[in-house]
Amino acid sequence: MAVKPVPDEKQALSPYLVVRGAAQAIAFYVEAFGAKELYRLSEPSGKIGHAELVIGGSRFMLADEYPDFGALGPLTVGGTPVSLHLYVEDVDRTVERATKAGATLLRPVKDEFFGDRTGMVADPFGHKWHLATHKEDVSPEEMQRRMNAAFA
Repeated sequence: MAVKPVPDEKQALSPYLVVRGAAQAIAFYVEAFGAKELYRLSEPSGKIGHAELVIGGSRFMLADEYPDFGALGPLTVGGTPVSLHLYVEDVDRTVERATKAGATLLRPVKDEFFGDRTGMVADPFGHKWHLATHKEDVSPEEMQRRMNAAFA
């Protein structure tokens, strides 16, 4: 039987996070966002070379830093321009749970013109999470009208 180029259990595009302290990051993602650890591959020293987790049906991968391979996390390089967007059932509760687990609140939860209620946190490993709960279906035209009004 032929092997599929994109396995059924994986999506075509998946975030791959590099962190300083992958085991602690996994524990944080489980506590803060309800992630489920699928598996991890660890060196004898305990350093994680690869792990896969899932949140709400979306799989993501992570590993400890490997400077020799250029794999450095946000804390080592001084931040990241990338944020992860995660839809959740209750953004207020998720932001509260994440901050109690050690995340830093970057943007308080509020209703947005595009129909979502959102907030943003930075996890203890330097990754930014844009958390949202969808509240209203808004057409692109109406979003543009609302955006124009907000900037007027």
